[in-house]
Amino acid sequence: MSRSTHAGAVVFRPTAKGPRYLLVEAAGKRGRWVFPKGHMETGETASETALREVTEEAGVRALPIRRLRRVEQKQEGKSISIVYFLMAHAGRAEPLENRRTRWLAFDDAMETLDLEKSRRLLRSAHRLISTTKGLPWRRMRRAATRLAARLLQRALALLPRGRFRGRRKSHSKKRGRR
Repeated sequence: MSRSTHAGAVVFRPTAKGPRYLLVEAAGKRGRWVFPKGHMETGETASETALREVTEEAGVRALPIRRLRRVEQKQEGKSISIVYFLMAHAGRAEPLENRRTRWLAFDDAMETLDLEKSRRLLRSAHRLISTTKGLPWRRMRRAATRLAARLLQRALALLPRGRFRGRRKSHSKKRGRR
């Protein structure tokens, strides 16, 4: 398969005891834990799909760090191609789906995942974030800055235009004119 049809993410959250990885319960399969993923919508990039799916399925905001790998698998008898991204936890959001989530240490996540492809994906993500050389910290800071700027833009867009936005405070003698 040449083109990705789905996108997903391995999301991590740094803690004092080491990174914790996000798993969501598979749709319709109670007790089966997977990485958040979903179908790419028309006009959507793979990273946009992965971000959307993380938010919808887990109620988590995340920062994309880097592309990991593509995984080929069967879903309901069809072949799908999923491109995965490594993402850092950036806060909570409102989930659109009612799924259980878990943040697990590496060893616990390895035991919980039932597909070898998923365990291989987790191992490569863990290697990246476990070594200072492997994790692109500069890229993480830039992504965090972009996210903060987007959130600020959205917040400002919600403010009433005349009172708080669009007018500058005048410090000149012409203060009375507007």
